[in-house]
Amino acid sequence: MTQTTKFPLELLTRPAPERLAYFENYTVGHPRLQEIAEILMRTIAEPAGASFIFVYGPSGVGKTTLRLRVEQKLTELALPKLESDRGRVPVVGVEAVAPESRNFNWKDYYTRALIALEEPLIDHKFDYGVRGISRDNFGKINVESKVVAPALRRALENALIHRHPDVFFVDEAQHFGKMASGYKLQDQLDCLKSLANMTGILHCLLGTYELLTFRNLSGQLSRRSVDIHFRRYCADNPEDLKAFKKVLLTFQQKMPVAKTPDLVSNLEYFYERTLGCVGILKNWLTRALKDALDREATTITLKDLQKRAWSVAQCKRMFQEIEEGEKELSETKEDVQSLRQLLKLEKTPIALPEETPKNTCLQKNVAERKPTRDPIGVQQDVS
Repeated sequence: MTQTTKFPLELLTRPAPERLAYFENYTVGHPRLQEIAEILMRTIAEPAGASFIFVYGPSGVGKTTLRLRVEQKLTELALPKLESDRGRVPVVGVEAVAPESRNFNWKDYYTRALIALEEPLIDHKFDYGVRGISRDNFGKINVESKVVAPALRRALENALIHRHPDVFFVDEAQHFGKMASGYKLQDQLDCLKSLANMTGILHCLLGTYELLTFRNLSGQLSRRSVDIHFRRYCADNPEDLKAFKKVLLTFQQKMPVAKTPDLVSNLEYFYERTLGCVGILKNWLTRALKDALDREATTITLKDLQKRAWSVAQCKRMFQEIEEGEKELSETKEDVQSLRQLLKLEKTPIALPEETPKNTCLQKNVAERKPTRDPIGVQQDVS
């Protein structure tokens, strides 16, 4: 092998599906993920009166990985308490499914949430107080089709109160904004807000920048929520680019192939087609690895990568959405001064920093791809 690998060498003798599963299940603990996970854990531990946590970020930045990592940590911390409270669920996670029609399906959402709360192995069971909701002999929850959404809502309230999780995660939460004309977005969030208030359970909504629509619907909501921006790695930030390179090297060393591919020498190409999002990078490499394993190749080639890369049109469309979201979340000195004028503070200025920290991702586009490429499989010094 041309470079030190970081996977069990016996994997090379295993069937292709097993080798692919190993790479697919691997999660790299990169700096941005660790930073956001720590912020989220601290906020859950002390929400300071907040009912909602909003986690925004580009599609493919790693929000689902973040949720799973925090769920695992919260479960580990809760294990001592679970010995004395067998009915408690430390954390619950569901995905808000995109509706087939123009309306968000609350009945489907409540049903999925109830199923997530009702692990069959939990000894402590209770009566939901709703006809049509029961458990079979294996402990699996059954919801009859005749049960209407308000009844499911009451059942979910009872379940949350009894299970008392530390936080209720909702992934792909931007789908709450899907509705037919005539309905107000405020109504959608009021429904979630009342659920959080009635149960006293902190809700964490994770989604793309579309979720920003919910951000300032009302002053009361702003007061009761915490914003966390899970941003991508930025090409014009040296530390960000260094971290992205390290992530790429880690994935390179974790690929269970006989000859370690040289991905790092094509750093700009990988950044160009992922926009600095680790989740997109991981999915891309997984697809390319499958192609190589299917043809029993000893390494990943540039052709494998090019075949599975996002098109330029896809990258431009994605970057446009990212840029709009980053701009909406950024604050300038002009924004601060405008607020001070509204508050009649312009005549009594306080000490302000010379420059509000800028999101460097907004200063220029992603790195341009060089006209030449180093061949795959050549050892590189990435120190």
